[in-house]
Amino acid sequence: MRVRRAISHAIDRQGLIEAVWGRGEPTPAVARGLVEWSLSIDQLGAGAKYYQYDPKEARRLLAEAGYPNGLKTQLTATTGLGRDLIDDAQLVQHYLKDVGIEVELKLQEFGAYMATTFAASTKGMVRSPFGIAWEPDSPLYRAYGPDSATNLSHVNDPKLTAMLKEHGAQRTRRHARNFIFDIQRYAAEQQYYVYTNAVMITGSWHPYVKNYALNLNLRLWQSRGSTVAGPVDAPQARREGWARWQGGVVGAVRAATTGRVTQAL
Repeated sequence: MRVRRAISHAIDRQGLIEAVWGRGEPTPAVARGLVEWSLSIDQLGAGAKYYQYDPKEARRLLAEAGYPNGLKTQLTATTGLGRDLIDDAQLVQHYLKDVGIEVELKLQEFGAYMATTFAASTKGMVRSPFGIAWEPDSPLYRAYGPDSATNLSHVNDPKLTAMLKEHGAQRTRRHARNFIFDIQRYAAEQQYYVYTNAVMITGSWHPYVKNYALNLNLRLWQSRGSTVAGPVDAPQARREGWARWQGGVVGAVRAATTGRVTQAL
């Protein structure tokens, strides 16, 4: 756990946003685009502190974990989701080196990435977008369900599993939201995944166009990752909203936890 928290402290999330994505906001386990269900970082309770960029604290945690001289591992990313993701991974590599974690950046063609890394067959860490979420259940189950095929960190936390099941039994929206909030706070403390940021999408269209909304899919991610303009040359209407995906590092160091650590940086 100390290594995972150290990795989170090592990442300058605002620096990533400004250098690569243009606009965005640090995100918890539920992407900021789901405004009714996603907590802001300052609402994460005890886990909020692990989102703070603090290289000194990262080095201290690494020393406590038995790595006073740092450690070496691998960071995998794919070339199939656009140049921005590669730039992001290179900056993450730089941040980690600053605290003593030397990572070899491994870039994979998208097909190979899906067949191996995304199938939870990799070493070290993975820098990856975390998928689109239209509601809060899917991203939480994908990441933390012990029987989920996309539980890339192989998380099997009995408390977290019980929270997921209890949330599914709720009959009112208010109680369901409270459970989703509790899960995000607990996940922030554990740092099974180191989430980085959600991006901001901008769309433009004429005011006479009705019942239209941006199609938030990977095409948007590949085209820029932070902003997308509509097809009109002189837009008369514009809407902005958080994308419903977030970035993250999948995988920390195998020695950091029981089994394989897959974290979202």
